[in-house]
Amino acid sequence: MNFALEGPVLEGALVRLEPLDQRHAEDLAAAAEEDRSSYGFTWVPKATEVEVYIDAQLARATAGKLAPYAQVDRASGRAVGATAYWDPRPWPTGAGLCAIEVGFTWLAASAQGTGTNTEAKYLLFRHAFANWGVARVDLKTDSRNTRCRTAIEGVGARFEGVLRNWSRSWAPGEDGLLRDSAIFSITAAEWPACRARLEQRIARSLEHR
Repeated sequence: MNFALEGPVLEGALVRLEPLDQRHAEDLAAAAEEDRSSYGFTWVPKATEVEVYIDAQLARATAGKLAPYAQVDRASGRAVGATAYWDPRPWPTGAGLCAIEVGFTWLAASAQGTGTNTEAKYLLFRHAFANWGVARVDLKTDSRNTRCRTAIEGVGARFEGVLRNWSRSWAPGEDGLLRDSAIFSITAAEWPACRARLEQRIARSLEHR
């Protein structure tokens, strides 16, 4: 039986991951314009581009390549960013999912450093390992993006190396150029220890709210 990539609602204490929809457009437009200084290596739509951005993500979802989410802050009920499952890779037998990537992630400036990213990653990882039985979860970023690399390592992913000229660059002024991508992963064997660390971090974030 072929695997169909569909992301259900994932509920946490700080954030709720909802399948992305145009109903999130107004919130995401506001979130994207708070402070764009941290988006140097990540493409984040401007307010005027959000509706087109959502349509593009939904088209990828229809093609089975992506399961996009809005990151909704539980306290305010407002969408404060986006993330996604993508690049699903089946087992050689074609039955079930072997690996999935977590990407297309961005957050409003006000949501960064609040524990939202940590819990969102936890929810995505937990669902992938517990419900889909994947062997690994992948994450990647521009190799120059030290802030993002630090965040990825902070949620327990292991650095595997840099793939040179791997994908399109999203850095300003680099249209049409390729970037080197830093690759990270969490394997099924590593997940229990990673899960425990993430749960501890989330608990600390809740204590400081």
